[in-house]
Amino acid sequence: MNRVLLTASTSLLALGALTACGSDDADDAGSSTGGDRITVVASTNVWGDVAAAVGGDLVEVTSVIDDPSKDPHEYEADADTLLTVSKADVVVENGGGFDDFMATMLSSADTDAPVVNAFDVSGKEAAAPEGTEVNEHVWYDVPTVAMVATEIAARLGEADPDNADTYVANAESFTGELDALTATEAELKTELSGTPVGVTEPLPVYLADALGLEDQTPEEFAEAVEEGEDVPVAVLQETLGLIEDGGIDLLFYNDQTTSPVTEQVRDAAESAGVPVVPVSEILPEGVDYLTWMRGNIDAVSAALSVQ
Repeated sequence: MNRVLLTASTSLLALGALTACGSDDADDAGSSTGGDRITVVASTNVWGDVAAAVGGDLVEVTSVIDDPSKDPHEYEADADTLLTVSKADVVVENGGGFDDFMATMLSSADTDAPVVNAFDVSGKEAAAPEGTEVNEHVWYDVPTVAMVATEIAARLGEADPDNADTYVANAESFTGELDALTATEAELKTELSGTPVGVTEPLPVYLADALGLEDQTPEEFAEAVEEGEDVPVAVLQETLGLIEDGGIDLLFYNDQTTSPVTEQVRDAAESAGVPVVPVSEILPEGVDYLTWMRGNIDAVSAALSVQ
């Protein structure tokens, strides 16, 4: 993504704070303190929750983006955050261009902590035809989340060998629940396969694919919205026409990153009686990954059951 911002002045300020702090100051500044617990820093609370499920009480997890009102694409780090990253035993990022601020911080921080990159773990880019742009929103792909959990367990086990078996057991328990979600998706796919849907951004495309839904959104529309660019008038009219003419049975709406254009599309869907299912890039407050993704699946099922 081209919208990620991390100014050079912020990076220099943070790096200066790191080199200036003594050990006592560093302990005061870092937010991932937990006594003897292993410290994990995740780019967002989605991956932070996965890390917490695997680590349990043995780890202290800090999520850089933990508030749905914060836009990961426009995040700017500060000195405290960079210090927290520098003290982490394990780092978890999404990758694929979604959270480039993590790569920037890691390049500035004095750390050799292992980094779990979910996009790389997914293997989707390696499997895609050459020149194909791969959707980076891999947390909507449940099998990828299972692979990331397994990878996190391995890295935690390396950092804390005495508890390696516990991390593996926790990951197996978590992935078992993810398998149940995958089974639910497969069951729904038999009923929903071929259902035409629209998206305001390519955020939930992996979920849509798992349910057999067919995205009808003009590619130029979704790409322009994701990149923060103006949607060409003709493309917007095509998208609105798709909705008004009954070309989709459901609209996925990113309610975390909105614009007048996406609101216009949402309003058109509501006026046409097309169900709107909200999706987001960050976990809602007080909700874990399993509950959140199960809720997304249930929302789609409920919305399309009335069609």
